[in-house]
Amino acid sequence: MKIPKYSILAVLILTVMSCTSEKKENKDLKVEIYETSASGNSLTKITELSSIDTASVIKILPEKKFQTITGFGGSFTESTAYLLNRLSKKNRDTIIEAYFGEDGARYSLTRTHIASCDFSLSNYTYAPEADDMELKSFNIDDDRDDLIPLIKDAQAISKDGFKIISSPWSSPPWMKDNQDYVGGKLLPKYYDVFALYFSKYLDAYKAEGIDIWGLTPVNEPHGNGTNWESMHFTPEEETDFVQNHLGPKLEANGYGSINILGYDQNRKGIKEWVDEMYKDEASSKYFAGLAVHWYESTYDYFPEELQYAHNKAPNKYLIETEGCVDSEIPKWQDDAWYWRKEATDWGWDWASAEDKHLHTKYAPVHRYARDIIGCLNNWVDGWIDWNMVLDKQGGPNWFENWCVAPVIVDPDNDEVYFTPLYYTMAHFSKYIRPEAQVIGVENPDTELMITAAQNPDGSIAVVLFNEGSTEKNFALNLNDKLVTIKINAQAIQTVLIPQF
Repeated sequence: MKIPKYSILAVLILTVMSCTSEKKENKDLKVEIYETSASGNSLTKITELSSIDTASVIKILPEKKFQTITGFGGSFTESTAYLLNRLSKKNRDTIIEAYFGEDGARYSLTRTHIASCDFSLSNYTYAPEADDMELKSFNIDDDRDDLIPLIKDAQAISKDGFKIISSPWSSPPWMKDNQDYVGGKLLPKYYDVFALYFSKYLDAYKAEGIDIWGLTPVNEPHGNGTNWESMHFTPEEETDFVQNHLGPKLEANGYGSINILGYDQNRKGIKEWVDEMYKDEASSKYFAGLAVHWYESTYDYFPEELQYAHNKAPNKYLIETEGCVDSEIPKWQDDAWYWRKEATDWGWDWASAEDKHLHTKYAPVHRYARDIIGCLNNWVDGWIDWNMVLDKQGGPNWFENWCVAPVIVDPDNDEVYFTPLYYTMAHFSKYIRPEAQVIGVENPDTELMITAAQNPDGSIAVVLFNEGSTEKNFALNLNDKLVTIKINAQAIQTVLIPQF
């Protein structure tokens, strides 16, 4: 049958219109883009999209669901609280707002210390009287001037609230075999008393209007080279303490919902700890999850160890509770330093010969971005930075264990410096909210690190890190809708996709 010419023309027109419509539909993914870069962006909103076609198409896969996010944030330390109290009210309020306000980083998961730690002004305990088996001398008076007011002010500013994980660096010295704040072991005869110590702490903070969400039995049970407050536990000893003393005591005193996180040290040691903690139903009953730190390496986030922990207990928390640039004095008002590989840490200085390779020099921003994305892509559900605020020396710290914080202050001159690390943390904490779910990403570009999560409101946050020295163009594909984006050299981007 002969087809009329006008019919052929109509078919051609419809075909062209169909192709044009399809092309338009495929290019209409609506996004908001925020970038922090070595070139000067600081969580800057990017409004100009890339016009360059690219073969690098990153596909977002919301149907592939992984862990639920607990939160992101930093730690309330006595050092931070003390410094904030030395600033003018205006600058103090500015910093608290920057961390917890709706226009700030919106921290949702935090940590604090039970009694003193290295980032305290001095050694102190809540139970000063030796052999006080009923802890009649228990008090939190040392926290009343600085630490408690800071936490309460943060609570007043935070619209959604935040969770707090509390960790002791040591028991009261009189409970230990060496009678000292530093090193030593908790004597078995004091296991029940130390469990009561936690319960008393929860009572005291609750009376101040501060509810604690989680606890770790001790910070860094391997110790820290007998430098500052510490107390040693083996996996067997800590599991015994939690299973037979701490867990039952908290349950009996009305704190059965408190989340006890075991271990609380570096990732390389995960296997031996989870094997003991989750050995059977009885041993794992009171453990809500595992807490880990990042100090084992300056570049390796130990994906195999993190996956092992998750597979051992898929329904329990896996939270990074501490990480910072340590053994380093901050660089004051020098953004470029945070993007250069000049930082050092304890491992560079002190690691054994066989572990030295794990502690190469690194750019602080790179280390944060790489670790957080690596953690999220390997089942970690929460990530907590260490001190929120330190001074130009990297303290105060009674042991002079200097570190870097995202916000550095000069209290003598009432000056504040938001380092690039602050904006790096905000790329995650501000846009990936509690109860978000990590989702799948198909990424053909091995030079870009990427993670993605879908928030409870339906929006999707995609965080990308370009460590390279050249800008890159990529297309983001969600449900066959595309947008082409440029990311600068040495940059972090959060691409926020509104509810779709």
